Amino acid sequence: MVFQHVWGLMSQPAAEWAKIRDRRCSISGCFSTHISVLALIPALAGYIGITQVGWEFGSQTVKLDPDNAITVTVVFYLAMLFAVLVVGKMIDWMSQTYDVRQPLSQSIALSAYTATPLFLAGVFQLNPIVWLNFLIGLPVIGYTVYLLYTGLPIMMEIPEEKGFVFSSAVLGAGLVIFVGLLAALVFLWIGVINPTFSG
Repeated sequence: MVFQHVWGLMSQPAAEWAKIRDRRCSISGCFSTHISVLALIPALAGYIGITQVGWEFGSQTVKLDPDNAITVTVVFYLAMLFAVLVVGKMIDWMSQTYDVRQPLSQSIALSAYTATPLFLAGVFQLNPIVWLNFLIGLPVIGYTVYLLYTGLPIMMEIPEEKGFVFSSAVLGAGLVIFVGLLAALVFLWIGVINPTFSG
């Protein structure tokens, strides 16, 4: 059930978006069968990466203390769930501007399934090499944006032209949310979690 739409979104996104639209999952259904499970991939991979593999600084390998890493992992996991919910609520709020009549659950589903490539690529957090994750992240982000532009007009049942403008607005607002979330995580990292490293 969890991976039911994953392959379709990677191989035939337009057809898969139509299936997701017609399925009409509830908000709790989207979270329990898709988001909550897929978000575990980057969270758990990240935990393993920062505690077992670590970062290399010259000849030294630095790892995060496992107790701190648990806190970081839980915060990271909850932040991903929160981000999907916030973007979904934002899509629902913005839909009034574009005269779209869809339930909130459709906006949440759009947000959740658009993020699928990001969740899947989280497996590369097993090896937290910054430049490698950056190189992998670029095409993943590109495909995520493609899914947004493909899926929004289908999920919201609007013409492609209007969908393009709506998607562009969502993308811009999504970037603002991402930067805000990143700033909050940095604040938590420095001011609250206060991580302990081992080398």
